[in-house]
Amino acid sequence: MRHPSTRQRNELSRRDFLVVTAGAAASAACAAAVAPRERIYFDIHTHLGQRWGQREALSVKALLGWMDENSIEQAAVLPLIAPEAWDHPLTTDYVLEQTRPHRDRLIPFCDIDPRTINLETYQAKRDLLSGYREAGAKGFGEHKVGVKIDDPRNLELFQACAEVGLPVLFHLDSHRNIDEPGLPGLERVLRQVPDVPFIGHGPGWWASIGGGLKAEELSSYPEGKTPPGGALDRLMAGYPNLYGDLSAGSGANAISRDREFGREFLIRRAERLLFGSDYLQPGQEIPQFDLFDSLDLPAEVRAKIFRENAKRLLGL
Repeated sequence: MRHPSTRQRNELSRRDFLVVTAGAAASAACAAAVAPRERIYFDIHTHLGQRWGQREALSVKALLGWMDENSIEQAAVLPLIAPEAWDHPLTTDYVLEQTRPHRDRLIPFCDIDPRTINLETYQAKRDLLSGYREAGAKGFGEHKVGVKIDDPRNLELFQACAEVGLPVLFHLDSHRNIDEPGLPGLERVLRQVPDVPFIGHGPGWWASIGGGLKAEELSSYPEGKTPPGGALDRLMAGYPNLYGDLSAGSGANAISRDREFGREFLIRRAERLLFGSDYLQPGQEIPQFDLFDSLDLPAEVRAKIFRENAKRLLGL
């Protein structure tokens, strides 16, 4: 039997080392590829979408995959039922059905259009909301209807939400849940329905971070330094049940238009603000991730805005 020379032994050792090292590197790369990223967000505002015209559908699988890619632990999934809300209805029943196998991560909301025939009475609204609650809905919204925010039909619906125990996420602009500069209609709602959390969203809501607005600016993304006297600070100071949904272009614009003011606002109202994306179609750009990374917020502020406030509001 021939024994390997010293040179042969060295070559074998080097070759074995390279094989082992390459295998270890491949294993590490594979593990990194499949290891879940730390999930630091609760997204208060997403939608599932059926295919409609040229718009690609957003399936449950696609939504969960996008959440994994972006460190999102859980997300609220919101219906859109009013004719003013979206280009096709996303019903509460659809949201409840689609999220049912994934309730550990996808948290369904419900909605009612207060103009619906056969839902004119308070009892009818309350009973339907109770049924949605029993089926798993944890919140009410995105409420996006073409009436005034303080329309009596809205007020009755909000009172039913308070009785059933559903926080209300509303969209506000010049066409949906309509109000005026300074948000006097919303203030009337907050006074009359103090027992339910209200979560504000949309151009009219976020334009009101600054003062001196004109009526037409409630459907715009104002630019430049944030003028003093905004309704949001005033209302949040006076009404402990008022919160803000930081999603969509309107939320990102409100913070980024004047970064110094925006950062101070996030810190000042850290107990009342909720991270959100308004993600509704594959490939959609979401500016919130880079924006919040760039602001160097204190860790406790990030934790509250990114996940803790939403979980507390929804009882999770």
